[in-house]
Amino acid sequence: MTSERTRERLVQQLRNEGVRNERVLQVMRQVPRHLFVDEALASRAYENTALPIGRSQTISQPYIVARMTEALLGDEQLDTVLEVGTGSGYQTAVLAPLVRRVYTVERIAPLLDQARRRFRLLKLRNIHPKHSDGGLGLPEFSPYDGIIVTAAPEGIPRTLVEQLRPGARMILPIGGAGAQALVKVTRTAKGYETEMLEPVNFVPLLGGVET
Repeated sequence: MTSERTRERLVQQLRNEGVRNERVLQVMRQVPRHLFVDEALASRAYENTALPIGRSQTISQPYIVARMTEALLGDEQLDTVLEVGTGSGYQTAVLAPLVRRVYTVERIAPLLDQARRRFRLLKLRNIHPKHSDGGLGLPEFSPYDGIIVTAAPEGIPRTLVEQLRPGARMILPIGGAGAQALVKVTRTAKGYETEMLEPVNFVPLLGGVET
């Protein structure tokens, strides 16, 4: 289930679906996705599909992780990135080799505790997790070179836009159940510009924290 051939098959699927950034594809090949799912689902870890991780949350489909990462990076080398919604920690672990520092917030404490253990196991020392309401972002470390949001708000959160440096991007799904789109938001001098990327299906972005 974790053979090189199995991972290479997944990477080829990502290429076939349009992912072009070679750095992203290499990281997708290397990150051990089977460590981010329950042992009972480990045999399905390298399928190109979302999987449940408990607490009504999911680990995203590898294509979506690669697509969002590619859209966030563009042609730049990013320094600091904020992730809203740590979840299993898989998207975080994909970002870690590609940027200098990743700040990540998660509202569900048990999920964050599991993710922290995985980061330690993989020796990912440039990840800085926090148990917090993701909708608030993490203003104390802003402005960020990029923000990635792994749950869907109904609209674009201005609080998060304001934590981007001018010219920086935020990649997020927006919309309600059954009508969501992946969006690239670029902060400008006068506010922000948006670009619709493709239809998606994410869990909703909720407020508050759970212990």
